[in-house]
Amino acid sequence: MIAYQVQHLTKFYGKETTPANDDVSFEVNQGEIFGVLGDNGGGKSTLVRQMVGLLRRTSGRIELFGESIDQNRERVSLLVGYMPQQSDALNRLTVGEAFFFTAHLRGMDRAEAARERDTLVEQLGLEDLRDRDNALLSGGQRRLLRLGVAMAGSPPVLVLDEPTNDLDPIRRRMVWDVLRNLNFRNGVTIIFITHDAVEAEKVIQRIAIMRRGRLLAIGKPSELKERLGRDLRVELRFRPEHAPVANERFRFEVRRPDHWEFFAEWSETLKLLESLNRNQIESVRVYSPTLEDLYLHYVDEP
Repeated sequence: MIAYQVQHLTKFYGKETTPANDDVSFEVNQGEIFGVLGDNGGGKSTLVRQMVGLLRRTSGRIELFGESIDQNRERVSLLVGYMPQQSDALNRLTVGEAFFFTAHLRGMDRAEAARERDTLVEQLGLEDLRDRDNALLSGGQRRLLRLGVAMAGSPPVLVLDEPTNDLDPIRRRMVWDVLRNLNFRNGVTIIFITHDAVEAEKVIQRIAIMRRGRLLAIGKPSELKERLGRDLRVELRFRPEHAPVANERFRFEVRRPDHWEFFAEWSETLKLLESLNRNQIESVRVYSPTLEDLYLHYVDEP
């Protein structure tokens, strides 16, 4: 079943002549983790704010589980947990109150909402902050609060705008673990936007790449990467006086006195690695094409 269907979505702000979203169409299947990747100002947040009914579109159609979001706005708020980048909507609620009241508003009775509050506080590692006013939280703590509010009441769809910004590495890993478990155990559809290709590759099942309001590519990362060929990306670090002999057949991305980064075929890479003097090389890293390579491939195209 299709969770979200976006058809020819276009958005102009005010008297602007350049659209923030330009004829965007795609589908998100129920139960998948779908990423929207793009640079800052590329139209990602504009897109998802229209998907959750917070921003009026100029033209196009958006369906949630087969029904236009225009037909029942309350239905969208019950079925979709939205996490914005910034929010002042929580007023002076404590962390526990924000989780409890959101779960209650999404249909849980008071006992269920209390259990939901306790579960979210534990899942997100906020036990010490349960009774703290949200206005007194740090940036990273507020990010976790907004994520918990999106999750409260167990909506079948989550739409998350940069969910791990401001978080330290430990909390980032915790957030992705929580989201993977929600998807795997409960079948929650997760749509998240980010500008970090490395982070997106850890969790997504399909990806949409946006630039300047337009959709450049969409599909499974493995399928899209096939367009880059099967070359390996090789990074070499060494002391400048011990630089290996350069082979001009390699496609260099970085070439500095102490650092080379290039693409090469498997056979050429093996020959190079066999020829290196281990005592002269500080580090060698070999990668298959990454989502970051894929992103750069599309955004660098004219």
